[in-house]
Amino acid sequence: MIRCLTVFFVVVLCAEAEAQALLIDRESRVSFFSEAPLENISAVTQQAASVLDTVSYEIAFRVPISSFEFRKKLMREHFNETYLASDKFPYATFGGKISGHVDWNSDGAYPVTVSGNLEIHGVRKFYTTEAVVTVKGALITAAAQFKVKVADHGIEIPRLVIKNIAEVVDVDVSATYRIQ
Repeated sequence: MIRCLTVFFVVVLCAEAEAQALLIDRESRVSFFSEAPLENISAVTQQAASVLDTVSYEIAFRVPISSFEFRKKLMREHFNETYLASDKFPYATFGGKISGHVDWNSDGAYPVTVSGNLEIHGVRKFYTTEAVVTVKGALITAAAQFKVKVADHGIEIPRLVIKNIAEVVDVDVSATYRIQ
């Protein structure tokens, strides 16, 4: 009987430890900026979901394409209907691994490298970028900036508007996780 209870507690404690290793942010921020000769375009969403595994150093994001907010309604319509086809490809996703040491229990800013697959518009491409993981008390923040070449993800820019949309878009991602 004691042996069974010991095994039970070990299993429960391991499950709790594993659950604490997975940190979730349901309001991750993703923004992008397209600088073009005729018009700059920017959009932001705070509806991305992210998971960080502090044991395996894996990180993942899921971004609802239609959640991006633009300063002009027409930009949002063109983005969703013409370029990203958000009805057919409703999410952009990223799954990757953090390289570099982070002391999850010690306050500080830790420069790391993140590598993984970004899928946009149904096309997956491997990316590597520098990032910063910041630990401050019960909060862990992960932030990165990188460039996405729209053609690499099968996004076509009609010749008629080629001067309105950049071929390479700056992307900024940040997530804040709370340690339970």
